[in-house]
Amino acid sequence: MIDFEEELAKFRPSEEISKERDEVENDKSTDLSDILTELLKQINEAAKS
Repeated sequence: MIDFEEELAKFRPSEEISKERDEVENDKSTDLSDILTELLKQINEAAKS
């Protein structure tokens, strides 16, 4: 029978997956949420003026 806890303890992700994950996590590109956040900030500042 498979001991899932033992198998999980032995699991190591492939080096390629780890590298890709690190690149995605460290990506500083602007995405849609960043654009919307900045747009809302500008709208709020304009409304206060």
